[in-house]
This record gives sequence, structure tokens and C-alpha cells, in this order.
Amino acid sequence: LRDRAAARGWPVVGEYADKGISGSAILTREGVQRLLSDARRGLFDVVLTEALDRLSRSQSDIARLYEMMSFHGVRIETLSSGAVSELHVGLEGTMNRLFLVELGKKTRRGLIAKVKAGLSGGGRCYGYTIPAKGELEIDETEAATIRRVFALYAGGESPRNIAARLNHEALPGPRGGEWTAATINGDRRAQDGMLHNELYVGVRVFNRRRFRKHPETGARSSVLNPPEEWIREP
Repeated sequence: LRDRAAARGWPVVGEYADKGISGSAILTREGVQRLLSDARRGLFDVVLTEALDRLSRSQSDIARLYEMMSFHGVRIETLSSGAVSELHVGLEGTMNRLFLVELGKKTRRGLIAKVKAGLSGGGRCYGYTIPAKGELEIDETEAATIRRVFALYAGGESPRNIAARLNHEALPGPRGGEWTAATINGDRRAQDGMLHNELYVGVRVFNRRRFRKHPETGARSSVLNPPEEWIREP
């Protein structure tokens, strides 16, 4: 980028980068926010980037960014397309959005294939370890606690009393903290919690939840999928 700017006789007044941050989360990217702030202050009149998707892969965000830069008298140029116009914003914004959608589908298909092959789909379940090869292995120490919890519950103890007993004995919970009734009982509808975890009876359940990203804050949250969309593998 510096070579292209020098070839055109453009002095570089600043560089803006967000390493390791999603290209779909423009509002949470410090570099983009500095770019907008400096544009308002009139510190530059051209933004040179490798491609539009380096600024954002969100169709709405790239359109808004283009409008804001135009308002402040700043034009956007890319190495691949040259000066950016409304046409570029519309076409490339649409393609970048489709890229994200397809990437999500490919990632999901890859995870489903891993689960069907008997490998971990991500995340660690209490009572198991995940070696580098991805196959679940039983953690005998944690497994003993799991068997004890089920035995106590079958004997009539409530999840609250079981949690209190384990905390009294200073046994660390699944996340390293204290045990709670919710840790043991969980949510019957979502089938989480130790007592509802089908993995403990040899069934892997995948695709129970999907994640969505807030369009303004970029914050991720999970949503429970309908039970008919859950994938169960022995």
C-alpha cells in the first residue's frame, strides 16, 4: 500500500489496522473508529486499502462507511478496483456478505462431519478431555464425580444439596468455580446441565444452538434451535 501511495505522490498521514478482529464487526474495531474520527477532522482525503472487504464484509456497514467518507470529502481507493463508487459498494458489498454466509455454512458442515466421525465438534465437556487428534477421552477423576452426582440424585438428593456437598468438599466445578444447582440440573428444554447431558449415556448431541451477532455492537449471543434440528450421533 505504501508503494502504491508513493507511486501516486500521496503522502501517508496514517495507517489503520485491526489484526485478528472479524471483518463483519465494524463498530467494535478500534482501527475503523480511528479512521472515521480522523476523516471528520480532515486529516486525509484518500483512503487506500487492498480491497473493500479489508474495511468490512458487512454490506450495510461498508455502504455507511462509504457515505460517511464521501460526506467528509474522502474517497476510497482499492488496489484491486481503483476508485470506489456506489457500484463497487453495491456489488462487492453483496459478494462479501454472501462470502460470510457461505463461510458459515461450510464451517457448520465441517463440524457436523467431525461429530459424525466421532470427533469433538468444539468445547470441552466435563468428564472428558480432547487430545490433539480430536477424539474424546474420559477423564477418570471427573468421571468419578459424575457417577457420584448421578448416584446421589438417584438416592433422592436434590441438585442444590449435591452442589452444596461438592462445594463443602472443595471439589472444583466444571468451569473451575463452585458447583450450583443449575450446573447439575440445567435446563430441561435445552437439555444442558449434567443430569440432561446425553453424552453421559453415549449420545452426542450437536446443533442445539446457533450463534448470532448483533448488527450494531458485534456482540455474539446463542439461540436455542428447535429440537427437530438437533443432530444425535451414538
